[in-house]
Amino acid sequence: MAGKHSSSITPRTRSRLLLFLLSLLPLSLLFYTISFFTSPSDSLPLRSSPNSNPSADYSFVASLEKFLAQKPRALLDDAVASASEQGVTKLDDMIWKTETERLYGDPFFPPLRVYVYEMPKKFTYDLLTLFRNTFHELTKQHVVVVGTSLLIYLPSVRGRGEIAHGSPAISQAAKPVPFGAICCYPFVDGGLGASGLFSFFSVDIILQKLAKCLKIIFILLFMQHSIDYWLWTDLIAPESERLLKNVVRVHRQEEADLFYIPIFTTISFFLMEKQQCKALYREALKWVTDQPAWKRSEGRDHILPVHHPWSFKSVRRYMKNAIWLLPDMDSTGNWYKPGQVSLEKDLILPYVPNVHLCDPKCLSESETNRKTLLFFRGRLKRNAGGKIRSKLGAELSGAEGVQIEEGTAGEAGKEVAQDGMRKSIFCLSPAGDTPSSARLFDAIVSGCIPVIVSDELELPFEGILDYRKIALFVSSSDAVQPGWLLTFLRSISPSQIREMRTNLAKYSRHFLYSHPAQPLGPEDLVWRMMAGKLVNIKLHTRRSQRVVKESRSLCTCDCRRANLTSPGGERI
Repeated sequence: MAGKHSSSITPRTRSRLLLFLLSLLPLSLLFYTISFFTSPSDSLPLRSSPNSNPSADYSFVASLEKFLAQKPRALLDDAVASASEQGVTKLDDMIWKTETERLYGDPFFPPLRVYVYEMPKKFTYDLLTLFRNTFHELTKQHVVVVGTSLLIYLPSVRGRGEIAHGSPAISQAAKPVPFGAICCYPFVDGGLGASGLFSFFSVDIILQKLAKCLKIIFILLFMQHSIDYWLWTDLIAPESERLLKNVVRVHRQEEADLFYIPIFTTISFFLMEKQQCKALYREALKWVTDQPAWKRSEGRDHILPVHHPWSFKSVRRYMKNAIWLLPDMDSTGNWYKPGQVSLEKDLILPYVPNVHLCDPKCLSESETNRKTLLFFRGRLKRNAGGKIRSKLGAELSGAEGVQIEEGTAGEAGKEVAQDGMRKSIFCLSPAGDTPSSARLFDAIVSGCIPVIVSDELELPFEGILDYRKIALFVSSSDAVQPGWLLTFLRSISPSQIREMRTNLAKYSRHFLYSHPAQPLGPEDLVWRMMAGKLVNIKLHTRRSQRVVKESRSLCTCDCRRANLTSPGGERI
């Protein structure tokens, strides 16, 4: 018909064409899948990457084919179907021996690069000068310093030549009054000779002496907590004089792994007026937090020495992201707020020992003189976890082979405490106001095996040192059971005692601060522990820089498991 076009494709033809195309689809998919998984690089005309290796397989399927075509390899391991307790102990001993060989075998550690802030002198040199001047002032005329012990001579008043001191009168003309007996106990406890003092001396003179006594106590405390001095002086020493090779000081911030904040928080806390000290802390806080490096990481790669738990307390919450150098991890909340400190972020450092090192010759000579089974000298009345002391004192006093004395190192002098430790097999190390105590490190350098009764204690450098090789750990609940502790100590074999003493002699070098800092000394182990934290520090720094704070919370929780001591003296 004119004006109309006839279609050459009929409905039947379209149906046949559609069926043909549908039949080709499965074949196409099969071909594409095989070609994609077997050789993707051949199917795409990509330019060769300079980082690719022509002999390497970048295809999972191709690599899998070659791997399965090979004969199964015999894997050399010593896995067992089920581990016995003896097998676990054996493996633990072997790991300790291997780690010890690595530690003392001069392992290579790429040096950490530390930037030391050049802070104003009011935070560094001026505080050290304040300490030195105070020390010299107190050691003139009426104060005698013997090591870390001080003896105070009190002048005659009202023509009286002696004072009452609880039991026999002490003639001041003949001998000095022990530090602590006159100054500390009347002031702290309100007893032990206080009435005698007020009978012979005017109130003004007593207050003057007590003020001087408090400064002496503060000086002793700074000496115990002077880790900031030892680390800083080593870092800023000329490189030609330094012995440590695992840390170097850099002078450009972009080259640094970590940033050290040099401020002597313990000196300022104890030797400055309260408001003056707080003002100094605020100035230090502003100075540090205004630095670009601090703002970049929010302080995560900054090292802050706050080794005394009271120091820097008024402002340290603003620096909680920094790496704190601490004496312990008090979990009671008395010293640190929840979330402020953690083993993952911070680092525990040992106290500076109060006694001299018992060197190999001393250890050999004292071997036959160690007749006392258990020794303790210290304050028996403490707060928080330290209440265990009075219970232990009541349980152990008068027992055969046990020497328990109330007092301080300053009261009787270093020599008396040192002599007691060197004549004892075991030295009791209970918790004090905080879980840690300087007494632990005194025992270690004296060759006396520490018996640690402190359930919440965390120890310095425990990622490197195994304290089970040099100390015994006893739970508080076991220690106060009648007769339990002495029975446990007497069950320790002579061979085990000899082995632990040998390890004490080897470990003592790790707790002796010095200048210049010595390899494997505490300053050295600080930087080895810091090296292990570095990757995690960078992780949290970079994560904080890219996380949208309004929509996604930063990881700030502290999920650290409490450190408890299990029955039987084993830690869990």
